[in-house]
Amino acid sequence: MKSPLALAAVLVCALAFSTACQGDEVKIDRSPLPMVAAPPYICGHIPLKIVELMTGVRDPLVRGYFNLKLAGGLGAGSCAAYRRDGDRLKVLQVILTPGGYPGKVEEQLEDGALSVPEIVPGAIGYYFKDTTSKSNATYAMLVRGKAQIGIQLEIGAEGRDNAADVLALMKLIAPKLITDASAPSPSPSTTAPPGKTPSPSPKKG
Repeated sequence: MKSPLALAAVLVCALAFSTACQGDEVKIDRSPLPMVAAPPYICGHIPLKIVELMTGVRDPLVRGYFNLKLAGGLGAGSCAAYRRDGDRLKVLQVILTPGGYPGKVEEQLEDGALSVPEIVPGAIGYYFKDTTSKSNATYAMLVRGKAQIGIQLEIGAEGRDNAADVLALMKLIAPKLITDASAPSPSPSTTAPPGKTPSPSPKKG
């Protein structure tokens, strides 16, 4: 049988070990996302710090890239971040495609999604948090012309405003990924040849 002093020593060691373990736990940072993008970036365009805040995953595994010269300058690509432990679950993915469809945005807005404020002139978008998700899944999409950016937050950090996070990320990356190639063409009725000015529209009686 161990002496009382020996038992006390064991309890002290166990308490010390428990405290040390608690100190090693990664606490979720609930501060708002930065309003300005800063390096380092993943896939060349997405700030790593913001990905870590949104997902609660430090130093995630990253796969993918973007090529802004594809599809006549519209660009295309994908960037995904994964956990390093366990099954290495995907926590975030950003997809750029040259196949924008404004009608899809309008459908989501009619179904209750929130409208993305103007980030890139001529673009429309939506964002929403999946209320049935147990992993704080949140989604956003922005479309201008034939260019489309989708953000899929598959596992959001617990206790954060996940919808605000997705919107903030869209505000930071869309101006970089939506190129001038997707800009709407000027209306012929308002575009004049060099050296001339458009004629005024006829007045209605």
